Amino acid sequence: MWQSGGVSGVEEQGRATVPDVLAQLEAVLRDGGIEDPQTEAQLILGHVLGVSRGRVQALAVLGEGLAEEARQQAVGLAESRAQRIPLQHLTGRAAFRSLELSVGPGVFVPRPETEIVAQFAIDALQAVAHPAPLAVDLCTGSGAIALALAHEVPTARVWAVERSREAHAWAERNVAEWGGGRVTLLLGDARDPEPLAPLRGTVDVLVSNPPYVPAGMVPRDPEVRDHDPALALYSGEDGLELIRHISRAGLPLVRPGGSLVLEHAETQGAAIRRLLTADGWRAAATHPDLTGRDRVTTAVR
Repeated sequence: MWQSGGVSGVEEQGRATVPDVLAQLEAVLRDGGIEDPQTEAQLILGHVLGVSRGRVQALAVLGEGLAEEARQQAVGLAESRAQRIPLQHLTGRAAFRSLELSVGPGVFVPRPETEIVAQFAIDALQAVAHPAPLAVDLCTGSGAIALALAHEVPTARVWAVERSREAHAWAERNVAEWGGGRVTLLLGDARDPEPLAPLRGTVDVLVSNPPYVPAGMVPRDPEVRDHDPALALYSGEDGLELIRHISRAGLPLVRPGGSLVLEHAETQGAAIRRLLTADGWRAAATHPDLTGRDRVTTAVR
């Protein structure tokens, strides 16, 4: 019978089972206002046991027993999560497309909606005619987009830039794990064109998930408001300050016919299309994410 991480196929009298513990975790998370307590309970228990969420579901169906030490550890994590500490900070890992990235305090936790941003950049890279396309990811944070590009377009070369020393440290860890020797990580400011000066006129795809929250708009979710770094959230009075810099500094970087891909809030598409067009970008277009909300604006050099 399978045994690992405190789970045993032999139940002792009075011993908690996996479904018992999942129900306990869900109750704690629900009381804390967590939107999807069932999924997060499974992820927490999977983290404690070192198994996948699918394996936790299978153990629950089988009614497997759970060691008290593992139960206590899982309950402790659920109680911390109920205080709205991001789950990814508790587990130290964040899923992004096919990657599992290291994250924690000081770095923006990659969101599922950003996966569509990476997809637009990947599609643009794959459409490049020459065999070694070049991408630049500004405001890379944990390195999520840059590493997704390198991982899914194996011939691509990727440069990634991050301003925050704390976030850059997390990106270094992820580049070492997932970069495959094809991601160049820089500590620098997206507003400063000099570190990328050697790439002028050669970049096939410029992509960014920059800060885009207006300075006076405080995010509602405690996970974002209290735990994501302000440097990764706020960008001037209208949220577009850094996007303006990226538009202007990015134009000389990208080769004629190359692409720009930007993430933004659902209400910002029209303003971004106008500023990109005014700066000299062509064919600016805004696209929805999987929830139907405007999320990505693309343009052509």
